[in-house]
Amino acid sequence: MKNKTLIVDYIPFNVSIKTINESLKKNSGRLIVSGKLQTAGEKNQNNRIYARPILERELQKYSQLIKERRALGELDHPDSSVVNLQNTSHLILDAKWVGNDIIGTIEILPTPAGNILKALFEAQVLLGISSRGLGSVNEIDDEGTVEVGDDFDLIAWDFVSNPSTHGAFMKPVGLNESVNREIDPRTVCRSKVECLIRDILIDLGN
Repeated sequence: MKNKTLIVDYIPFNVSIKTINESLKKNSGRLIVSGKLQTAGEKNQNNRIYARPILERELQKYSQLIKERRALGELDHPDSSVVNLQNTSHLILDAKWVGNDIIGTIEILPTPAGNILKALFEAQVLLGISSRGLGSVNEIDDEGTVEVGDDFDLIAWDFVSNPSTHGAFMKPVGLNESVNREIDPRTVCRSKVECLIRDILIDLGN
């Protein structure tokens, strides 16, 4: 039996200031975004393929979290198999199949990480939505293409800075539309989001 490892994959999206303001107005100050979360049966930019039956099974399980308002995600990927409540930035309100795509509706929460995420939206920073799960992969050709194994367990969809899955841009919609450590500015960031968070925290401290 293969060892399960953390598997992450990314989908880019973009929003405009106009649509952000429209979403906030329609939703009484709540920012709601909608777009593609995952695609089945296609090789993504990480050379991974997720079979539809696997994603159908995982979405069915995840739907219970959505119903219970526990489908939380974080800002940037932690190296963890659990969602850290201290870093939650958003709540998935809905996720459904449209063709081979999983389309989600997501509320940005008024948490510290959610407020940073909202600021990144308003600054027109290109971000991504990224699946996080545990599983194994099987190489299926000589080009490095791998298929995610049947042992895959979906953990969450997080907002990230390195989008790599093809073609899903998220946009704000109307709701009815269905450190504890000191930040050193010289520190080399692991991602664009980490750099932006660092800079925001530095500004707040000045």
